[in-house]
Amino acid sequence: AVATLPMLASFLDELCNPSPYAPVSRLFWNELFLDIEGIEELQQSAEAKTIMSTSFASEMQRLGALPLLDYHRLMALKRKVLEALSRSLLSQSSARLDSFERFVAAHPVARDYAAFRATTERERQSWLHWPAESRGGALRPADFDDAAEHYHLYVQWQCAEQISSLRDRARGRAMALYLDFPLGVNRDGYDVWRQRELFALNMSGGAPPDGLFLNGQNWGFPPLHPDHIRRQGYRYYIECLRHHMSVAAMLRIDHVMGLHRAYWVPEGFDATDGVYVHYRAAEFHAIVNLESQLHQVEIVGENLGTVPAYVDAALIRHNIRGMHVGQFSVNADPSAALGNIPAQVVASLNTHDTATFMGFWQADDIADRAALGLLDERQAEAERHCRAGQREALGAFLRARGLLPDDAAAAAVLKAWLIYLAEQPDEFLQINLEDLWLEPAPQNVPGTWRERPNWQRRARYSLEELRRMESLAKFLRTISDIRNRMS
Repeated sequence: AVATLPMLASFLDELCNPSPYAPVSRLFWNELFLDIEGIEELQQSAEAKTIMSTSFASEMQRLGALPLLDYHRLMALKRKVLEALSRSLLSQSSARLDSFERFVAAHPVARDYAAFRATTERERQSWLHWPAESRGGALRPADFDDAAEHYHLYVQWQCAEQISSLRDRARGRAMALYLDFPLGVNRDGYDVWRQRELFALNMSGGAPPDGLFLNGQNWGFPPLHPDHIRRQGYRYYIECLRHHMSVAAMLRIDHVMGLHRAYWVPEGFDATDGVYVHYRAAEFHAIVNLESQLHQVEIVGENLGTVPAYVDAALIRHNIRGMHVGQFSVNADPSAALGNIPAQVVASLNTHDTATFMGFWQADDIADRAALGLLDERQAEAERHCRAGQREALGAFLRARGLLPDDAAAAAVLKAWLIYLAEQPDEFLQINLEDLWLEPAPQNVPGTWRERPNWQRRARYSLEELRRMESLAKFLRTISDIRNRMS
């Protein structure tokens, strides 16, 4: 399988929010990920070719040299080309134009979405501050630019084409696309504007205080209202699932506890003042089971953190894989440094919300928590002492099984740990690409926004460069051979 973060539509202009877990909609894809060179209109559009051969190439090179991704400028640059391609499509009759028009006719909600995005661009502010009529959900042609509406229809058509092609290529190689279904949506986005009656708009989803986040967490997005979503027959939720399942072979349900209960933080209150609101879990599970059976998609539930036992029991009962994160299960006892891994889980060393392997090994995450004021010096020192014990025990555990030589460096520990996981028969093994080059910096530091450059760290190597690394390929072939023997 190839697993990705959510690839859903995002605000990358004035309302820029690059977090994949704050999408504009769970019903549409993000055109930032389009392969421009794979779009047929590029062959006919002299305007697009000129942009690609001049300012586009030099600006892409300049943006590529920055230490952090500048989503706003990158999207603006790609949009110039995509707009030229959309104009080229409209310039004359063609089979491609017929295909586009069939897509629009078959997806009326796409036209509604495009009008919303075009209106947002004209207003340059959240729908919460629009004039009363458009804020209430009624858009007129005079409220937005036709070209902007057409652009958003065009890119969604292309997103649908390219991700369907990717799905077909993956199936042809017996490869699963493993997509990610986020818990919430952007308060300023399309789904909340169009389906506002389903959301508790004066609340925010979050998490109560725990050992990592003493003040709790406020995630900012409005939670679904349990009575209102049920009254609608869960139609919106089903449509969001089908959008993902139409192309995925595996689907990760973010914060799967949300099928059972959600932590609501009232507007104007701190995260410490929230309360759990329960949902009709049996109905949510029935929907997920039915849709996964209909589309033949395996479901993975993200059940990390403080999760009630009844949630894990429900996953087992409904044949949903849980998750096992290696760095959460390292003990200081050398004889049992790595505990038993439950059956039917996706096993990994880390996630996008944790330290990388190297960050864990060097205790960078402890230093970062201290810098953020989440640990005082006494607590940080105790954590560092505990981590040193974990490192020593892990090394002894792996050496006792003949997987690690004496005095091994971090890279050898990483490989030995992954080989150990690969030899466990019942789990699905997921490897973070960044671990393979010992990346120390995390993708995301939960509970931070301005404090850390979340989702903006550039991968040190491109996929093309990774393919040329023979030592990396050799190690992955070793893992593959082990997994084949275990199956």
